[in-house]
Amino acid sequence: MIAHLTGTVAALAPDAAVIEVGGVGLQVQCAPGTIAGLRPGEQARVATSLVVREDSLTLYGFATDDERNTFELLQTASGVGPRLALAALSVLTPDALRRAVAVEDLAVLTSVPGIGRKGAQRIVLELAGRLGAPGDGHATGAAGPGPGAADTGSAWREQVRAGLVSLGWQGREADQAISAIEPELAAAGAGGPGAGNGRAAESAVDVAVALRAALRVLGRP
Repeated sequence: MIAHLTGTVAALAPDAAVIEVGGVGLQVQCAPGTIAGLRPGEQARVATSLVVREDSLTLYGFATDDERNTFELLQTASGVGPRLALAALSVLTPDALRRAVAVEDLAVLTSVPGIGRKGAQRIVLELAGRLGAPGDGHATGAAGPGPGAADTGSAWREQVRAGLVSLGWQGREADQAISAIEPELAAAGAGGPGAGNGRAAESAVDVAVALRAALRVLGRP
């Protein structure tokens, strides 16, 4: 198993990163929040999980070991493969998943694209007591900004749009959702360090928070 990679971020795509380690560029599939914390040309540590199939070897990358461990546990539930597990971690944090499973909150679980009510019930039944209690995760962060890192300028919009499209939404729907959440995000930023400064408030947008807000607008509470 390849537990983590530490190297230079060589390239970024909406759903993947290339990490150069020892002269070799390794492509890692990542959730939008993880991608948002990486910067081309900078060093990064990415926790990884290798998924082996008959015709492929795919590395999935995460900002923390806790996310990686949760990703692997999710796949032990019936009907949950790596893509669905990654989609779950694109929408919910590991602690949010733990809470949802612990209290059998099917509405939260079905907010993940691809998880219906029956799938949510299976996850609760099969993972109850296995994910641990909220706050039990022993996460170790990646070098550099984490998945909730504040992005600058309009870059957060591009990251959120790419994340929504990768989760199955049309580009037009993604653009409408982003437009709808901008006032909410601006209001939230106005009370932070950038209060009274539009540019500072703009740069304080948390990509993971924005992605979850956009999903709520798209009808997934």
